[in-house]
Amino acid sequence: MKIAPYVEKLNASKTFQNFKTQHANSFLVAGFFVLDLESGVNTHQIDYYLPNERKVAAFTLDEQIKLQILETLKQKSKPNPLDIKTKIDLDELVGIIKDEMHNRGMTEDVKKIIAIIQNVDGKKVWDVSCVLSGMEILKSHIEDESKTVLKMERISMLDIMKKLPKEALQMMGDKKGSPKSKKDKISKKDAKEEVKNLDNLKEEIEREKNELMEASQKADADSD
Repeated sequence: MKIAPYVEKLNASKTFQNFKTQHANSFLVAGFFVLDLESGVNTHQIDYYLPNERKVAAFTLDEQIKLQILETLKQKSKPNPLDIKTKIDLDELVGIIKDEMHNRGMTEDVKKIIAIIQNVDGKKVWDVSCVLSGMEILKSHIEDESKTVLKMERISMLDIMKKLPKEALQMMGDKKGSPKSKKDKISKKDAKEEVKNLDNLKEEIEREKNELMEASQKADADSD
């Protein structure tokens, strides 16, 4: 399914209509989706930008519509509006990723997909992070119009963990909530458990969304 039906569902809800009454100048900037290929439990989120507050209104559409107002990075200009018409279906992302992996000689299984679509330099681009069967994250940029993979790289799960703030590491530490010290050895089994608990890495994914926004703004500035 494409993102348009999710946006239409949101627009028809009382939650969104009340929101629009208070934020008439808000506009669609991103879609955020988590596809768990093992459990089948998925997340669908639509983001609207609030230019007056310079914040993002994130609407989660699963079960019931929930609204969260999120802080964004300090920005000199507002992000680009996103057109809801897309070429790529959410279900297509798996095939596109696997085909490119095959072309690059990658044989790992894809366990989970985290996909963000935004308007970058006038083009709709999917920023996709995949949890692989090993201890790695596969990061890709896919152009929506041509369904072309613009970029693909593998990153160690442990490298991503190092970038997380202290609070996030505490969530992923032992039962007492204390983070693992640098002297502690992280076994392969422990690392795989951290991969399964990827939801605790949402802050890193939110950072990816902000990086795409910044890239779009820089491109606009360079073209002026």
